Amino acid sequence: MSLAIHAILRFFRPAPNADPLAQPSPAQQRITRRSSGFTEFARRIVGQEPLNILDLGPTSPANIEYLTNLGHKVYNEDVLHAGTDPALVTPGEGDKPTIDVARFLSSSLQYEPEKFDAVLCWDVADYMPEVLVKPMVDRIHRATKPGGSVLAFFHTKDAGPDAPYYRYHIGGPETLSLQAMWKQGPAKTRVPLFRLQRIFQNRHVENLFRDYGSLKFFLARDNVREIIVLR
Repeated sequence: MSLAIHAILRFFRPAPNADPLAQPSPAQQRITRRSSGFTEFARRIVGQEPLNILDLGPTSPANIEYLTNLGHKVYNEDVLHAGTDPALVTPGEGDKPTIDVARFLSSSLQYEPEKFDAVLCWDVADYMPEVLVKPMVDRIHRATKPGGSVLAFFHTKDAGPDAPYYRYHIGGPETLSLQAMWKQGPAKTRVPLFRLQRIFQNRHVENLFRDYGSLKFFLARDNVREIIVLR
């Protein structure tokens, strides 16, 4: 019996500063690597009754296909594009630009409490404006069921400010395919579509998820730490 495909795409606004270089050509290669964090995440959702799963990255047909083939319902919301929308920038104290957190939350992550069994957060927190990170994590907490799992990646100090921004595609229960996303920089150079904003140390990550039940770190390749957080 074939499985019905269920997917809800909540991001319909165009990407800010859209650029043709951000659209990868068919010839552009992807990096495939094993992910211990995703392996643990997959173990928790395989063989389960139909689950509600939230993917916070750019829409990926590979992710939708993999998760729906397991019988799950997929919700997708590109919170990084939403959180870097220039319309959120307002004058702050002394005319210093600031981010309108309330406006972001009024149109993003609008889900009823305890809706999701699992959340794919990827490395969104590292690229989001800092003022939005904790409100985003709190919204995810509210929307996740008790016992639900969250997969998140955080860069290490060795990543550097020019670390590529990747779009994550599920390649299988143990592997991810990483697709670098670019835009045009000065003198027509290529720069990451989003810039790494900060490095969260382990204690900062633990503080972000302090309202959750447990947290497990996996030291990954490519200067990234992977974590599984249980609600």
